[in-house]
Amino acid sequence: MMYRLARPLFFSLDPEQAHAVALESLRMAHVLGLLAPLARSIPEDPRDVMGIRFPNPVGLAAGLDKDGRYIGALGALGFGFIEVGTVTPRPQPGNPRPRLFRLPESEALINRMGFNNGGLNAFLQNVRRARFAGVLGLNIGKNADTPLERAAEDYLTCLEGVYPYASYVTVNISSPNTKNLRQLQDAEALGALLGQLKDRQARLADRHGRYVPLVLKIAPDLDEEAIVGIAAAARAHAIDGLIATNTTVSRSEVLGQAHAEEPGGLSGAPLGEASNRVIQSLVKRLEDSIPVIGVGGILSGADAKGKIAAGARLVQLYTGLIYRGPDIIAQCARALRG
Repeated sequence: MMYRLARPLFFSLDPEQAHAVALESLRMAHVLGLLAPLARSIPEDPRDVMGIRFPNPVGLAAGLDKDGRYIGALGALGFGFIEVGTVTPRPQPGNPRPRLFRLPESEALINRMGFNNGGLNAFLQNVRRARFAGVLGLNIGKNADTPLERAAEDYLTCLEGVYPYASYVTVNISSPNTKNLRQLQDAEALGALLGQLKDRQARLADRHGRYVPLVLKIAPDLDEEAIVGIAAAARAHAIDGLIATNTTVSRSEVLGQAHAEEPGGLSGAPLGEASNRVIQSLVKRLEDSIPVIGVGGILSGADAKGKIAAGARLVQLYTGLIYRGPDIIAQCARALRG
């Protein structure tokens, strides 16, 4: 109810400015203890996935809180898990503004943020300060100016840094906003990267005395051959989970709308069908050997159920939260419990 009143104000602002204002407002509401009723409205529905007990199957996707500055406030909304990042080893400003656009006719966003973040050291300071005892995913990437042939170095640096604080670590190789990043989804490059990451994961597990699952986030713009290759690589290297999907570069669902031709990744309602197609194909190829987390186009409880019906074990929200507000968390949680 409160969000319905506030949304016109947020939507009157530039999208990136609105993003910052909304997060600061959320932080203040958390400090004042105003978020507790939201969490109490979420039904308990624990799910055991990747060796982790999730209080409910509805999570927050990465990208909303890139620097991990709002973990406590976001966690207080009642999510079963939250994921923050993407973080890169060194700070970077991302792409020039404007780089975030609303398509309200389709309840969609286009972003070309470009992994803007304060770098690994600042990210870890924020994570360490956060008062959050729930399931926390930390999402890692590479710097834009790191050559693709040295991408593994960036991922390994980030994995070393975030490992002690993460419930699971997500390897983001699917953003369309870092040049050539999606080439890491190609079979040969992916196999080499996953081999190095799994080797480092094993050593970190020995060092820290705990095993932290490694999750791979993939794009929706994949043909069947590419999906088969990713599933094979994930199985061969014993990846712990897959997140399907990131944003899409397709514009077929939003042709003719304002901002539809802006470069970047499209999220929101138009992504739902493509995301479900990838989930279904992955699950078929994985044969229940690796769990899939479904994300993309969830704006209702029915959309969340569609992800589970496609084979996902858990779901994540982002753009739906922007258009529908925090009430969507309880709507999805109730739909998935029924």
